[in-house]
Amino acid sequence: MTESNPTQPWGPDNPHPLSTMKTELVWEGKYDEFGNRREVDVAGSSMPMQKIETIDQPRSEAASKGGEFLLDFENTTSRKDDFRNRLIWGDNKLVMASLLKEFRGSIDLIYIDPPFDVGADFTLDVAIGDGKEKLSKEQSTLEMVAYRDMWGKGKDSYLQMLHERLLLARELLADSGTIYVHLGKGVSYLVRSLLDEVFGSAGYVNEITWKRSHAHGDTGQGATHFGPVTESIMVWHKGDSASWNPQYTDYTEEIVDRDYKYEDPESGERYRLMPVDGPGGAAKGNPYYEFLGVSGYWRYSRDTMQRLYEQGEIILSSTGKSLSRKRYLKDAKGTPVTDLWDDVNRISPTSSERVGYATQKPEALLERVFCTSSNEGDLVADFFCGSGTTGAVAEKLGRRWIMADLGRYAIHTSRKRMIDVQRELADQQKPYRAFDVYNLGRYERQWWQAEYLEGADEEHRKVVLEFFRAEILGPKNRPSPLIHGRKGTALCHVDQIDSIFTRDEAEQVAIATSHAGAIECYCLSWEFEMDLRLTVNALEKKHGVRLKLIQIPREIMERNRTAPPPWLEVAVLEAEPVVKKSSARTNVDVKLTNFMPSLAEVPTKELEAIKERAVKSGFDFIDFWAVDFDWDPSRPFNHHWQDYRTRKDRSLSTVSKAEHSYDKPGTYTICVKVVDTFGCDTSITVDVTV
Repeated sequence: MTESNPTQPWGPDNPHPLSTMKTELVWEGKYDEFGNRREVDVAGSSMPMQKIETIDQPRSEAASKGGEFLLDFENTTSRKDDFRNRLIWGDNKLVMASLLKEFRGSIDLIYIDPPFDVGADFTLDVAIGDGKEKLSKEQSTLEMVAYRDMWGKGKDSYLQMLHERLLLARELLADSGTIYVHLGKGVSYLVRSLLDEVFGSAGYVNEITWKRSHAHGDTGQGATHFGPVTESIMVWHKGDSASWNPQYTDYTEEIVDRDYKYEDPESGERYRLMPVDGPGGAAKGNPYYEFLGVSGYWRYSRDTMQRLYEQGEIILSSTGKSLSRKRYLKDAKGTPVTDLWDDVNRISPTSSERVGYATQKPEALLERVFCTSSNEGDLVADFFCGSGTTGAVAEKLGRRWIMADLGRYAIHTSRKRMIDVQRELADQQKPYRAFDVYNLGRYERQWWQAEYLEGADEEHRKVVLEFFRAEILGPKNRPSPLIHGRKGTALCHVDQIDSIFTRDEAEQVAIATSHAGAIECYCLSWEFEMDLRLTVNALEKKHGVRLKLIQIPREIMERNRTAPPPWLEVAVLEAEPVVKKSSARTNVDVKLTNFMPSLAEVPTKELEAIKERAVKSGFDFIDFWAVDFDWDPSRPFNHHWQDYRTRKDRSLSTVSKAEHSYDKPGTYTICVKVVDTFGCDTSITVDVTV
């Protein structure tokens, strides 16, 4: 490239530097300090996912009742086995990068509804017990971290966040794929430029305006702006062969009365008259001939015109100078949908569709999106899935789906919703698919450890203890290699970053605590063995020490964090098998006997009061529970039976109603999973001998 020479006039041989610039949207973070574009580290962000649950509720219910019921199910099921849908908990950047290996260029349609309100309040009111009382649920600490990262530098950091995810979305989309990005007006004008850069201006399809509300605005509250009642939905194609199925709305009575004003005397059907002449004449390839005494260019061939005439659809005007075709109302598709969607209202407070999620979108909105830009059997994805509307609509329309979200409550809400859809479709003998729940689990922590701690486990313990506000004991000052810190009179044990705290470790820590002359030890870990609470109770009696199981909060992974997050003990869950024997068979169920939620996402100001309530009536905090009657630690949790509260039905059984039957005598392990009203889950195992 020839360098500019400022001593010579600017021109073709000596271009001005500004003449080679292109129009682009620039934000802080788009380029590094050397002027190079920041690319998405796909390889560094990709990691294996863990399948933690498998859900085919109709089949599991049949299997739980015994072999003959399962055989009958397999012979009559409407389930499709070509694909298992996926519900994934984790950072969607990491999720999308991890999906590339299997799904690059395979997704037909992506719909995303990323948070777009910098001042939004994401506190939810969640019902407990019979629903007469509600509590505030804050964002999970991980969601708070993500939101601060998203808006920490205003629109600059928001655009950087979205830019990375749009680049990954482009790689996941098939060449014939389409992406819909749902946005508020405050950021839509910027994101349109972003989409233009990522997908190219040739891929632009529409900017849809959705009139979500018929409210009169907020002038009455002193506002000095027009009331915001619309949102934008950006539509881009990746390539030239995208699916496109035009949609129509029913004619209004006004249109019918105005346009379909004729009535067939024989059938009584209403119709309108449509021109049959060929606009553009010979230049458009329209044939020229005489028909019923009228000569001209026509839009139909002579043979087609003759056939329509014999069917009574071609009529001659009263003047004998023009021809028209009857277009019956019964054959009309309706009014073509435009880029103004003012016929899909937001969900009413009393709608049966509402699941109590703040940003929930109406199913009718997603149905229009999917019907327009995908076909039955296509794969659709939503990486900000929220309440799971994408999956619910996709399942009902026969599409395969992948959904992801960072919020545990979103995954919990979506899981309940998809189980309902499975049951509904199976009961109606309509096709449905099984789905699996995944997370990034310890692999996400490995990425954090390698990225910020340089792989050092000792550094990891130091960070954890600093946030826990505990004294750090160096290797020379430790009474045991298992003791890493001290808080008051209690000792502290910090488990390895890539480890699950097991009953064997708990035994060793209890012994080390006792030998050190202490009576209490905080056991800080990312994950605990599922039935550890019961083991710890026995260890406390055996060794005379108390072990407090404290889950390390994920928000300590936040960059530049200094304030300590809340540290809470894991939930308490206890259950026992219920065995009913008869001469014909032995049935097994499970009874919940005790539950104390972790309250990890309760607002701090309400924590003490809610603790008292939880101690008195812990079962009121259970929103969902499920049972795997033949649990194997090497397999994902299988939902043989579950019960959960809904907006309409707040009742919850504390004894399962599966009447599970085992094929042969023996000792089996049952796993019980409980999700509280805040979306936090805990599990235990119990053994049963039949």
